[in-house]
Amino acid sequence: MKVPIQKTSALTIEEFLKLPETKPASEYIDGKIQQKPMPQGKHSTLQIELASAINQAGKAKKLAYAFTELRCTFARRSIVPDIAVFEWQRIPLDDNGQIANRFKIAPDWTIEILSPEQSANRVIRKIVFCVNNGTKLGYLVDADDESITVFQPNCLPEVKEKQDILPVLNVLQNWRLTVEDIFNWLNFS
Repeated sequence: MKVPIQKTSALTIEEFLKLPETKPASEYIDGKIQQKPMPQGKHSTLQIELASAINQAGKAKKLAYAFTELRCTFARRSIVPDIAVFEWQRIPLDDNGQIANRFKIAPDWTIEILSPEQSANRVIRKIVFCVNNGTKLGYLVDADDESITVFQPNCLPEVKEKQDILPVLNVLQNWRLTVEDIFNWLNFS
């Protein structure tokens, strides 16, 4: 098992952003560089399937788009959510009208999928930071107990299970998704 890198760093965020990217990605949080764990089977499957489902619901009508492993730099941190979802009109564009390479805003919806060796509280702190800085919705997906903790501004976190219907971004309000829908993606038999 590879232990995630966590260095106390005298680097500024600007200096951090000039460093080469790492695999898996490193994040800059409270002046420290922390490397994310390498995704494993369940994590990778849930990440791909959930991002694809969000894009199927939101891309054609230009409502929202889900990005996997996208660096988002805002409020003096640089994080890489497992899935970062942006409402269409908030997706940064470059001078040519193409998608920008650097996203300097908080996602509208941040989704983290807990890895077995990952600290749940560290991931929760990251989601709460996002919600406190403009993110409208956060999910902490826990494959071990097949639950999803939902974070929203000015609300206590809610743990959703089985047939519970999950909240989604308002722009996707006609889309229905349950916890069971998500964890059924892990069944390959």
